[in-house]
Amino acid sequence: MSYETESLRFGPVTNTRGNMGVDKVKVLYIGGWGRSGSTLLDRMLGQVPGLFSTGELRYIWERGLLENQLCGCGLPFRECSFWGQVGKEAFGGWDEVDVAGVVGLRNSVDRLWHTPWLLGPAIWPGYGVKLEEYVNLLGRLYKAIRNVSNAKIIIDSSKAPSYAFILGKARDIDLRMVHLVRDSRGVAFSWKKQVVRPEVTYKVAYMPRYNPLTASLRYILDNGLLCFANRTPVLSRGAPPYVLVRYEDLADQPREMLARILSHVGYEVREDTFSFIDSATGRVFLGTNHMVAGNPMRFKSGEIVLRPDVEWQGKMPTSERFIVTLLTFPLLLAYGYLGREDGGRLGMVEFRSRRS
Repeated sequence: MSYETESLRFGPVTNTRGNMGVDKVKVLYIGGWGRSGSTLLDRMLGQVPGLFSTGELRYIWERGLLENQLCGCGLPFRECSFWGQVGKEAFGGWDEVDVAGVVGLRNSVDRLWHTPWLLGPAIWPGYGVKLEEYVNLLGRLYKAIRNVSNAKIIIDSSKAPSYAFILGKARDIDLRMVHLVRDSRGVAFSWKKQVVRPEVTYKVAYMPRYNPLTASLRYILDNGLLCFANRTPVLSRGAPPYVLVRYEDLADQPREMLARILSHVGYEVREDTFSFIDSATGRVFLGTNHMVAGNPMRFKSGEIVLRPDVEWQGKMPTSERFIVTLLTFPLLLAYGYLGREDGGRLGMVEFRSRRS
């Protein structure tokens, strides 16, 4: 039985194309490549009144529903009351969802190599049908999260360019993107570390590790695709409105960077908006959350000291630093990491898509 038939168990899917009166969900998407501070940014934004952190929502189907990994609140996903309410609101309960079918559907439309089809789905009619099915499913999910959380803006730190382009095609989602980048040397150094995944409770599991070559290539692909898509007139029609932020600037100037990000989504910053940040001590207070996936730091709560992780500068082997610098040189230059002692402070640069 096809997934399209199974999905009718949820009731008729509303096609929102051309519906100008649709109730749109505002989503702030954090894009880029892993180990760039996306979980930290997600969590800080989640402390702002009216914003709600979901973590890497792209993985809710397998990590949450199939594997029942821990939610950011510390409970197994299926025991978390918040996500239980979301499932009921969206689909009449998670038990009504053919999770394996949804995972198969997602895998058939959401991969890095699907990006050309995402930018022109009409070229491949079969792909377009599956994409429409998945987009409508996501529309239900995000609207349910908005309704249950009572938030004005949903934060999704899934990072993947392909998933961002998919969300951008949902007529009931008002998508904005923060492209978060970090010095490629720091990213490559971090990917070599062995990090335990505490959300997996039935065995000892580790986050994936990449050598400097592989990490550099992924850095180029994921970050380069987002930049290229948003600076190219033809491709930008399929990309969400966009701002670029450096992790190092976020750690150094959290209030300024968060204020600019919130301005990008039309949020009015007030005097007490960043009450969770102590600028004098560099401390940030993080409350509990319901993030479905992400870096293990999503399980930490209370005060943390905010400082950029520059361990790579003293510990990264010279040969590895050379390889990463050589391979990622164009992006290091574009992001302001070369040519000046302070790394060429970028702060934030904004690029708006030409999409109507």
